[in-house]
Amino acid sequence: MSLYHEAISEWSKQLLSFHLPRWEELPDIDLYMDQVITLIEKYVTVLPKGGDKIITPAMVNNYVKLGLMPKPEKKRYNRTHLAYLIAITFLKQVLPITDIKNGILLQSKISGTRSAYDLFCQEQENALKTIAHQAMLEPVDDEEEQLSKDNLAVKMATMAFACKIVTEKILAIKTAEASAAQQNAPYEN
Repeated sequence: MSLYHEAISEWSKQLLSFHLPRWEELPDIDLYMDQVITLIEKYVTVLPKGGDKIITPAMVNNYVKLGLMPKPEKKRYNRTHLAYLIAITFLKQVLPITDIKNGILLQSKISGTRSAYDLFCQEQENALKTIAHQAMLEPVDDEEEQLSKDNLAVKMATMAFACKIVTEKILAIKTAEASAAQQNAPYEN
């Protein structure tokens, strides 16, 4: 097996065992910003490490200013903040901030913050497992199958794009529905 195949296979195994902490696994104490940054970096180890930081205090402050997450209380962050930051950190890899905000608000309204967060974790793990199984590169004899494995990057990139545009369309439709429902609601004093 080539070094490339070994590396992809090993990485796929890491994806298969990746776990995001569920609501009840998040710390039940208030944390300061530096503690939050350290925890989030620990929780999102599966994200590619490029030259940029995955999360910084400035990013957290911007998310609060943009209304993506609640304000901290006395400069302390709780489970709710951690849940938002984990979801935002993953979602910003593929979606614009406005879509992330709309999606978080929509899903929280549907099932509540706690359930929405746990659903996000489960679905993210499921997606990583699905991709990991496709990326596992066992040796093949069939020429067509080998061509498919050689073009794995193209396959994954096109799938990522397809998933992104479907997500954006769903959020646009749901946001329009919510806006129309709000406009059609009777005026309340």
